[in-house]
Amino acid sequence: MNEKQNAAKIPLKLTVAAVFAALVAVVTLSFVIGIPATGGYFNLGEAIIYIAALVFGPYVGAIAGGGAAIADMLVPGALQFAPGTLIIKSIEGALVGFLGKKLTAKVPMLNWRIFTILLGIIVGVSLATTGALYYSGNLELRIGIPLPENPNLVTYVPPELWYTLGAIVALLISYAGFKIEPQLGGAIFAVIIGGLEMVAGYFLYERIILGNIIAAVEIPVNIGQMLIGLIVAIPVARFVLRSFPQLKS
Repeated sequence: MNEKQNAAKIPLKLTVAAVFAALVAVVTLSFVIGIPATGGYFNLGEAIIYIAALVFGPYVGAIAGGGAAIADMLVPGALQFAPGTLIIKSIEGALVGFLGKKLTAKVPMLNWRIFTILLGIIVGVSLATTGALYYSGNLELRIGIPLPENPNLVTYVPPELWYTLGAIVALLISYAGFKIEPQLGGAIFAVIIGGLEMVAGYFLYERIILGNIIAAVEIPVNIGQMLIGLIVAIPVARFVLRSFPQLKS
């Protein structure tokens, strides 16, 4: 009976995965914040990969991650990144989905609370530091498909904004882990592991395959993208799973 149920779920999962892959590509293509100081850019595609993986598991997460390669194929000058993106972000989605499903409440609640609070502090401090150093100053916002050549908006972001956001994020995660959902640390840990794979993967791909000798410059930018994706994805994924608990099975 279980085998028949699992077989029946395969077409649904493939459909959901295809939708998320397309959504990752669209979001990546349609919303970009450029960082003139580093030449890098931030997009919300990471958050969509994490949502797909945390809600639907590793297979959907992997296919959704591969959708980012579609964006690379459509952005002028980014085609060289497409093969790396396909592999790196597929693994990222699979890792987040696998760990997110495997980390369960078998660990005592007190340990989960301590773990989640520690992760909250780490995420908050990392966000404040990375944001202040690499996402402050003049930022260029581009919205639209295709992305406009010139930014829609150029604005200045003070470092103090990131210090404030980091403190708020640390407090919210710590409070949620202590009072609302101690196991939240499992989802956060899953995203951090998947995100670090993405950061390391792009560094190795740019340095070894593309021969970019300054590939390390993009490491903090990618860490910032992972952290912001985490902050967007975790509450959305938890809301969906609480609203539709059947998705946990």
